[in-house]
Amino acid sequence: MDFVPRGFRKLYTDLYIDLVNKHPELWAHLYRATNEADPRSFMQRSRRLVERLNTRALLKEIHAQAPGAIVCTHFLPAELLGREVGKGRIECPVWVQVTDFDLHRLWVVPNMAGYFAANDEVAWRMKAAGIQTAGIHVTGIPVMPPFSGTLDRRLCAAEAGLNPERKTILMMGGGEGMGSLESAAAQLLALEDPFQLIVLAGKNAAVLAALQQLAARFPGRLFPQGFTHQVERLMACADFTITKPGGLTTSECLAMGVAMILNSPIPGQEERNADYLLEQGVALKAIDLATLVFRVRKLLEQPQLLATMRDRARAIGRPKAARAVMDVVFAHCNA
Repeated sequence: MDFVPRGFRKLYTDLYIDLVNKHPELWAHLYRATNEADPRSFMQRSRRLVERLNTRALLKEIHAQAPGAIVCTHFLPAELLGREVGKGRIECPVWVQVTDFDLHRLWVVPNMAGYFAANDEVAWRMKAAGIQTAGIHVTGIPVMPPFSGTLDRRLCAAEAGLNPERKTILMMGGGEGMGSLESAAAQLLALEDPFQLIVLAGKNAAVLAALQQLAARFPGRLFPQGFTHQVERLMACADFTITKPGGLTTSECLAMGVAMILNSPIPGQEERNADYLLEQGVALKAIDLATLVFRVRKLLEQPQLLATMRDRARAIGRPKAARAVMDVVFAHCNA
């Protein structure tokens, strides 16, 4: 997005955030409509034209870099590069890495060297969408290397000032119907179980300050954190997480064998991600704050259920997905 005009960048970021936060029903309609739209329709051709007009600098930069291979983790560059490959203006192979446990039709574009799928179901749907089986690779969703190794819980807990013997919950972000992070934390800490709660406030200084005030009332229980590049070390301390069901975040949880409570999935890809994770037995879902408190209490009071969910997460997690993707790309380039 550094290579597109400011207005176009805001359209793709601010408008999306505004829709999912304030008008989720409208976003749900747009998600379904674009998934079902004929790529040859006037609206879809117009959309692609607007994208091409606003991404000329991006394409220029790609040509300047002269890559030997490209892996797209968003449908926008995949669409642009598919056209470039078709016109013979890019000769290197281009792949698509779908980053959800769902397949939206916008990801399906011509002239790709292949597709990387999160699981067998997504691969099946790729085939149903007309993608050749030989070009489909079930690799999982790549995560950063720190999420791929085995971390020492005791060491990570000591770094964060936590007691490794106590149950620990990592809460990452709120959701529709959840209220503020601090109100959610306060209600959770009112439960009888003396668990530890790590809450990530990101770059929101006001939320972090409010959580720090609340932490003073719960010494040794609440551990607020601002933006951090060491989420994996906090996950290593956690018995389960409370998170939105984004494809990347939940893949990180699976890679580390961490169970999840999914709060307020937005319509579209998050709902589809949540469906998959619930079916696999690695997550519970909370639709509002009262349900969240109930789900947390349930996992705290049923250690066998939590252990089963963690085992399932380890079983379906793909911590080496990035390596699997690179193996395919390198094999193709060296053939």
